[in-house]
Amino acid sequence: MSILDKFKLDNKVALVTGSSAGLGQAIAIAFAEVGAAVACHGNTRAPDSTCDAITKVGREALVVTGDLGDRETARRLVEETIKHFGRLDILVNNAGTIRRAPAVDYSDADWDTVIQVNLTSVFQLSQHAGRHMIERGSGKILNIASLLSFQGGVTVPAYAASKGGVAQLTKALANEWAPKGINVNAIAPGYMRTENTSALQKDEARHRQIVERIPAGRWGEPTDLAGAAVFLCSAASDYVHGHVLVVDGGWMAR
Repeated sequence: MSILDKFKLDNKVALVTGSSAGLGQAIAIAFAEVGAAVACHGNTRAPDSTCDAITKVGREALVVTGDLGDRETARRLVEETIKHFGRLDILVNNAGTIRRAPAVDYSDADWDTVIQVNLTSVFQLSQHAGRHMIERGSGKILNIASLLSFQGGVTVPAYAASKGGVAQLTKALANEWAPKGINVNAIAPGYMRTENTSALQKDEARHRQIVERIPAGRWGEPTDLAGAAVFLCSAASDYVHGHVLVVDGGWMAR
């Protein structure tokens, strides 16, 4: 197998959560471009445009929907994907949410929602997919962490806690499942132009401060994650386990 062949995902089936737009959409389309069939998940918005882009490159797409704030959704998403395609080779835990407030004012409801969507559902999806992958002896799980897996942030205590947890969960699952043929890794994106960062993008002073610190001199675009995601979900990364790959334009190196 040539090195280029190792990056292909021919005949693979992927489930990408939160793929109606943003990072998840870019990852799902990239997977299709290198050969995978993709189950595209959306919560309040169906991932129709993502599925359209996938079918345009000649790959099969499946729409799956559900609120990951509901503890039953994770199991159903995995089951629907396997029922339709007959297998699941790749899981990308991308779906996430953010609630902003000073820590002293942070509500229990916001805390519970963010932890459930960003951390608990990642474990639930990985657990359900992991059982299937262990039976088959192979699989790739990619979690989307954050710069706040390493830093504390401001007025986002639940988000920081959840993303710190995602990084540690990635390592914990890798320790257990690497001997079973399953790679569990994560990407920690930097400041990306997505809906989750719209408040920061609109804050002129904060936006300027962020760009000034990024050595690349710009915010990231969702497509900037595509190459890293394909690498970590392809045979090219078969000896990479428990790694959190920072894709941030150099922010963490500053």
